[in-house]
Amino acid sequence: MGSPTQGKGYRGIVLAAQANYYWVQLDDLEAQGGPWDRRQLLCTRRTRLKKIGQQVMVGDQVWVEEPDWAGGRGAIAQVAPRQTVLDRPPVANADHILLVFALADPALDPYQLSRFLVKAESTGLRVSLCLNKRDLVTPATEHHWIERLQQWGYQPLCISVRARTPWPTLKAQLRHHITIISGPSGVGKSSLINCLIPEADLRTSQVSGKLGHGRHTTRHVELFTLPTGGLLADTPGFNHPDIECSPATLALCFPEIRRRLQAATCQFNDCLHRDEPGCAVRGDWERYGHYQRLLTEALAHQETISQQTQSESTLKGKTTAAGQVHHEPKLNVKKYRRPSRRRRNQALQDLYHDLLADAELSEEIAWEDDS
Repeated sequence: MGSPTQGKGYRGIVLAAQANYYWVQLDDLEAQGGPWDRRQLLCTRRTRLKKIGQQVMVGDQVWVEEPDWAGGRGAIAQVAPRQTVLDRPPVANADHILLVFALADPALDPYQLSRFLVKAESTGLRVSLCLNKRDLVTPATEHHWIERLQQWGYQPLCISVRARTPWPTLKAQLRHHITIISGPSGVGKSSLINCLIPEADLRTSQVSGKLGHGRHTTRHVELFTLPTGGLLADTPGFNHPDIECSPATLALCFPEIRRRLQAATCQFNDCLHRDEPGCAVRGDWERYGHYQRLLTEALAHQETISQQTQSESTLKGKTTAAGQVHHEPKLNVKKYRRPSRRRRNQALQDLYHDLLADAELSEEIAWEDDS
């Protein structure tokens, strides 16, 4: 992973971003000449970064200048080039996706699982599949899903967050990676992170009995440090991920199609694997119906993008009181005045005091529990 150019300041990684403030975890402070007991700073972004349009994302490698060690604050002065960028969730430099589904409660839906797998494959990152709640199904059901998903091209890891098994294999998959944890609501993502990283203490929610799926408990992206090495990014739960890749890319998101194209070649280079003659993909395999449904969606998305890329009119229509329509040039978007530096600093100080108060309250609660 790339690092910012050596300069004045302290290296670190952005763990969380909210309302133009960033929690930065600093790297090896003793080696950089900083205090060993101050690993995280609440930072703003330098004005010069705003002027050049440099955004700061969770997962960014950054340099922090002029840290206020006593106040726990700093300013991000430089952002390293990113190795990868995801927009949903907005995370930089991730290299691994862990899809978490449940074998039961909620029931495992093959088509929903296919959508998540295709969405994950479209990022180009390494994809792992974890099936939670093995304690709620019989060994025969667990074995059935393992064999079925192996036919899809995946080696699922079945676990039980409640029983905490098997952790060594899972921890080995996560070590030394920035991992995005994704999956439907209610499958146990937040509970899994709480087991792996107890200090994360994420909110959890029971599965809705009426709807048969979980309530959304994660509302923003945040990185959590694994004790065994690596970072985890929990993401807001959702049940129907959008498929926005091109039709040609969609086919490569299915391991079954990749295997067939390695063994044979379609007659036409632009084959969409529907009803074209000489297709090497079309055939009797379980997820071919899923591919056809998603292909229809990908073609519709491609058509929408094509229409949006047409040159936008520079005129806008305006209806008069008499009902007549005439056109006039569009005006530029207004530029609003930015808040003053004093107001930004005051907002930063208020936010810092609020976070400090929350931390002190958590310590008091922990002390009462220990007592």
